[in-house]
Amino acid sequence: MPITITAANAVPDDAEVVGVPVAEGSNGPEVVGGGAAAAGVDVDALIARLVAESFDPKVGATALVAGLGDDDAPSVIAVGMGDTSALTLDVLRRASAAVVRAAWKRTSVATLVLDAAPAELHRGSAAQAVAEGAALAAYRFTRFKSDPDACTIEAVTVVGKGGKPVAAGVERGATIAGGVALARDLVNTPPGHLSPVAFADIAVETAGAAGIEVEVIDEKQAAKMGLGGIAGVGQGSDNPPRLVKLTYTPEGKARGHVALVGKGITFDSGGLSLKTGEGMMTMKTDMSGAAAVLATMSILPALAPKVAVTAFLCLAENMPSGSAIRPGDVLKIRNGTTVEVLNTDAEGRLVLADGLSLAAEEGVDAIVDLATLTGACLVALGPTIAGLMGNHDGWVDAVGEAAGRAGETVWHLPLPGDYRKMLDSDIADLKNIGGKHAGALPAGLFLQEFVGDVPWVHLDIAGPASVEEDQPHVPKGGTGFGVRTLIEALAGFAKPKGRGQTARQEPTRA
Repeated sequence: MPITITAANAVPDDAEVVGVPVAEGSNGPEVVGGGAAAAGVDVDALIARLVAESFDPKVGATALVAGLGDDDAPSVIAVGMGDTSALTLDVLRRASAAVVRAAWKRTSVATLVLDAAPAELHRGSAAQAVAEGAALAAYRFTRFKSDPDACTIEAVTVVGKGGKPVAAGVERGATIAGGVALARDLVNTPPGHLSPVAFADIAVETAGAAGIEVEVIDEKQAAKMGLGGIAGVGQGSDNPPRLVKLTYTPEGKARGHVALVGKGITFDSGGLSLKTGEGMMTMKTDMSGAAAVLATMSILPALAPKVAVTAFLCLAENMPSGSAIRPGDVLKIRNGTTVEVLNTDAEGRLVLADGLSLAAEEGVDAIVDLATLTGACLVALGPTIAGLMGNHDGWVDAVGEAAGRAGETVWHLPLPGDYRKMLDSDIADLKNIGGKHAGALPAGLFLQEFVGDVPWVHLDIAGPASVEEDQPHVPKGGTGFGVRTLIEALAGFAKPKGRGQTARQEPTRA
């Protein structure tokens, strides 16, 4: 059950534990700000205990200290903030998350982590980061656990001065964390429980609850609409494909119109180009892009950005059967482009091609797609960094900066024009795979063929869509990566100047 996160000027009387920020001082650990003393914590006694226990206040380190007041006084969780001269929003998230993890089996928690925010950080943004960290850390997927080790915290109070900006920041952070939790739930759900039809049903229910428009396209309609990528990938499965269109319309005049497109392969066996058994183990996560897009749409009405957003969830199950597409088959995408399928395990770009074509038809000002697209991107950037590609420098920069504010790491990769020839087919307009090397780049160039001249960004989230070990505010499993980046990009959206271009794509040559 989600925890309730609120803002207050003082520690509530019913708080069982108080999180106190402790930084690296010149003479050892030191408490940051005056909130602890105001809450009745004996700061000198706390520091003495921490010194005696050789507490290292590195970011996210915690120590539980009791007996610093009368019998009714809450216990203290000292949380490390590191060097406060280098304190960022992400440090606040990680420290807040650490408090929740240390108080896992308590009921009511107050955190003074906001005290550590430097003056140069916007107070509302700092409060949002603290709320996000707390809520994201409390998440666990326990649906199939007989004896779940769930967090028992019911309420977290973010304590600190700041009035309305802090209260608004806490509310915003809690809302965004709720969206991330939805994405994580979808990514963690077993594929037998999340077919394309089931995913579409969840999208309908979610849209109804959020108050946004939704339309579901079934396999027969997809064929009539010329969605050859979605229909082709899905034809080998007993579970038929779906395309879901979601529409958010803001109140008043919109600053622009953005399209979001998510890859939603609910399970990827590789099709007839079959993966190994080990390669299939995590393929329930191949719908992480669509999960992030749906989660983002679900919280837009609550956040109310002044931008219109149209989203497309491209949902299919990639399975081998007598009706599956074969290597050598040719599919026709929505925009009329024909594609020779030489590897059925390069299916994500086929469903995205239809989604991107539909997005371009909407006449939008910008597009972002998210996809667990290539293992090559995971090899290149590792498990925590997403690949960022695009056809417009300004839009690439805007999305990259949004990711930085959100605490999600991306790295700009090029789309070299001279690599485009890797996609030339002998019998069709394109083939769906490039050469043996730099596989993420030909994949991006393939997607670029379907956006026309609309400013477009592609996020290859193959690495950070899931994690194999617990991280500060990301437990093992689906991460919900991309939701916070999309929210930041939409909140600060300004129409990109000019149309899609190819600047900064070519390598420097002597």
